[in-house]
Amino acid sequence: MSENILEIKNLSKYFGGLAAVSECSLNVKRGTITGIIGPNGSGKTTLFNLIAGNLKSSKGEVIFNNENITDLPAHEMFSKGLLRTFQIAHEFSNLTVLENLMMVPANQSGENLLTALIKPQLVKKEEEELKNKAYEVVDFLNLKHLANERAGNLSGGQKKLLELGRTMMVDAKLVLLDEVGAGVNRTLLKDLGTASLKLNREKNYTFCMIEHDMDFISRMCDPVIVMADGSVLFEGTSDQVKKNDNVIESYLGRSKSYGEKI
Repeated sequence: MSENILEIKNLSKYFGGLAAVSECSLNVKRGTITGIIGPNGSGKTTLFNLIAGNLKSSKGEVIFNNENITDLPAHEMFSKGLLRTFQIAHEFSNLTVLENLMMVPANQSGENLLTALIKPQLVKKEEEELKNKAYEVVDFLNLKHLANERAGNLSGGQKKLLELGRTMMVDAKLVLLDEVGAGVNRTLLKDLGTASLKLNREKNYTFCMIEHDMDFISRMCDPVIVMADGSVLFEGTSDQVKKNDNVIESYLGRSKSYGEKI
């Protein structure tokens, strides 16, 4: 088995004559938390959309778990264990936290009317198993006190914790985190970071995250990949990124206060 869970090979995406992603190549190793940073317009989110099947590529390849998944639709990526969260959390606002978690696994017996009618005990057994798993997830994320709260009443940070919890309801192999810190206060951002590190260390989750907060990236990620103009400019530790002249000139040049948002 390859040490890389994800390999991007010369991936490009053109919108008209504009290259949003241009001949981009990078690897994500199993068991790592890999950070991707870069200024607005550098191609980070477009790259995530290409990896997760939300956009079709113009050329290049996406290899996940030794399988070519280039341009597969998002629901097929999900079934293979590649999950993506968004800048804005997507919860079912009228359902409780527990119900949101229980909605995640696909192909539940209760979704089939005939099965629900002729095998009610099977449906009940599956629902109990899902409920128990959902309770384990809220406990893991320190959301137990909100288990029966409507998701629409949660704060922005709590919704992102819930979204992270939804990845735990399936066998996630790689989770793409898109600006997990956007709109989140420092306390909840710390909680999100702690939960992600715990998932990485205790459950061997692999993460790849886009983030602008360099303090958060420095705490969480190794390696850090810097994008500019749709391709990879530099890859290294957070300290190496901060000291690299090309990064400073093209990306951080306007401010050398690396602890701030970049």
